[in-house]
Formats: sequence, structure tokens, C-alpha cells
Amino acid sequence: MRVARRALLILLAGLAAKPPWALGASAAPIRAFNDALLQVMKAGQSTAFQRRFDILAPVVDSVFGLSEVLRASIGPRWSGFSPSERAALLQAFRRFTVATWVANFNEFRGERFEIQPETRTIGADEVVSTRIIGEDVSRIDYVMRQEGGTWRVVDVLLVGSISRVAVQRSDFRTILGDGDAHALIESLRRKAEDLSGGAMRP
Repeated sequence: MRVARRALLILLAGLAAKPPWALGASAAPIRAFNDALLQVMKAGQSTAFQRRFDILAPVVDSVFGLSEVLRASIGPRWSGFSPSERAALLQAFRRFTVATWVANFNEFRGERFEIQPETRTIGADEVVSTRIIGEDVSRIDYVMRQEGGTWRVVDVLLVGSISRVAVQRSDFRTILGDGDAHALIESLRRKAEDLSGGAMRP
């Protein structure tokens, strides 16, 4: 009886706190991203912005479906852009995206990232929830989609419901107006420069 009770307690403990390797496949890219964010935070503002950018950029490239995020953020107008305009937009959007993360995670005060073991499903996508635990607890959810057998981020939900793609779509629509892609390209370049404090010039 005592052995059976101990086995039950071990089982319940395992269910309550899954080890990192027990997380689903869609959570693995987020673990890598969180690790890179922590590295950038620990480097802090005493490290040049470009250096922190270079640490995070390759991880963003591998974890985020930047092309999909950009297409969704622009909407139907995307199909009307030329290949050269799309390439320039993607380059500017990548710089802006990485610079945004670096600028907002620019110091370390003992925070840790905690990935929730359960995901939720939205159609074919899975949502991986992360808590940032420090002086306060904040939540960031990542909408994950399989692309060629690899899970990639296609949207970020702040406090569980505020879609980054939806916010960008509204912002980009205003910037594009009735014009071509040039206005948005220039806007993204300026924003990246501003986020870097002038360290990253177009």
C-alpha cells in the first residue's frame, strides 16, 4: 500500500511539473528564443545595440516565420507588390522586428522564462504560452504554425489576446495609404533606427 501511494505521488508530481524535454514540439523553438532573449538581457545596455542585435537576429530568423507575419500584417496589398518591393519590405521588417525585441529586453533583473506545458489549438495552429517571472509576472503567447515540418511563430499575443499582427495591420494600412511600398519600407527603417538609439542606420 505504501509503495502504491508513493508511485501515485511520483505520477502526480510528474503531471504537475513536466521537465523541459516533455514539452511539445511546438514549444521547442520558443525555448530557444527565450534562451536568446535572456542572453541579450544579460548583455544589457553596456553592450552595443548592434552586438545584441547580432545575437538575437539568427534566432529570430529560425524561430519566426517572418515572411508569413509580414504578409498577414500587410494583407491583400501584398499581392500587388513587385518581387523587389517584397524583398525590401522583408529586409526592413526583419530589422524592425529584431530591433523591437532587443530594445524591449535590454536589462536583466533576475527574470526567468516559464513555458506552460499545455498548448491550445486554433485551427491548424498551436499557441504556446510563456510567463516572464520577475518583480512582476507578464505573459506572452506565441501562435505556432508548421512550415515544411518546422514549427514557426506566425503571431505574438500580448496578455493572451492582443495580436501583434492585428496591431501591425492597422498601422501598416495607415502608412501605405494609396501609395506603393516605399512609405512602409522607409517607416520600418526609421523605426529600427529609433529603437536602436541611432545605432542602426538604414
